[in-house]
Amino acid sequence: MTEPDSTAVRVALWRAMHVLVDAPPYVLQDEIGLRLADPPDGWRDRPDMDPVFTAGFRASIVARARFIEDLVAAQAERGVTQYVLLGAGLDTFAQRRADAVLAAGLRVFEVDQPGTQAWKRRRLADLGYGIPDWLRLVPVDFEAGASWQAEIAAAGFDAARPAVVASTGVSMYLTREANLATLREFATLTPGSTVAMTFLLPLELLDERDRQGWIIAENGARSSGTPFLSFFAPLEFLDLARSAGFTAIRHVSGVDLNERYFAGRPDGLRMSTGEDFLVATT
Repeated sequence: MTEPDSTAVRVALWRAMHVLVDAPPYVLQDEIGLRLADPPDGWRDRPDMDPVFTAGFRASIVARARFIEDLVAAQAERGVTQYVLLGAGLDTFAQRRADAVLAAGLRVFEVDQPGTQAWKRRRLADLGYGIPDWLRLVPVDFEAGASWQAEIAAAGFDAARPAVVASTGVSMYLTREANLATLREFATLTPGSTVAMTFLLPLELLDERDRQGWIIAENGARSSGTPFLSFFAPLEFLDLARSAGFTAIRHVSGVDLNERYFAGRPDGLRMSTGEDFLVATT
């Protein structure tokens, strides 16, 4: 792979669309991802960029990014200085929040497939951002069985110090057993670490007005060769985290995030239900 996958590009474009088509206040202001993706003219005419049909998904994408960044900021205030983002894609936290990262003394580790990381490294150089010392782009060949923990350690991650580790939009592509294995890896992080991981709800637990959109999304994922493999009720995913070794866990629902980030908006923008967070501490 010499470029990011279509899902990573779509996420970046939706984040930009939030600023381009939604009214302020913005939950997240990110147009750098659009510059990274550099889509061809007419990209806003794509069916998956329809500003009305995709509003709920667009809101979900910016809300989950904002939630993670708020979590990182809160943990940085407690003295945590390492942030690991698995499946980083076209994330732009390091570029948008460079001043805050420097002030907190954070070291950011972005983990993704080697081709995506090589492409992103080139694009950041092309756009004049470069790769500061505190940002580590860590290529991990998951398909070859490489260990992300070993690779971030080689990139300077200190396993003896706590970290924030985020994994969003990944669990649905893994089997239950693979999700359990991932949670077990997270549970070995040094005490004081925080893990934030998203998971998809079964269709019957979604708000009825959101179901059709998720059916379309699931069909699209299947037709593109990356089917959704796992869905979890919240208590089921929390039980999975307990069996992996976590004791301090909490569930953050789409309803919670809607109340936090979208309450009282005059334009009625809201997240679609369907993707929730597990937040766990070691």
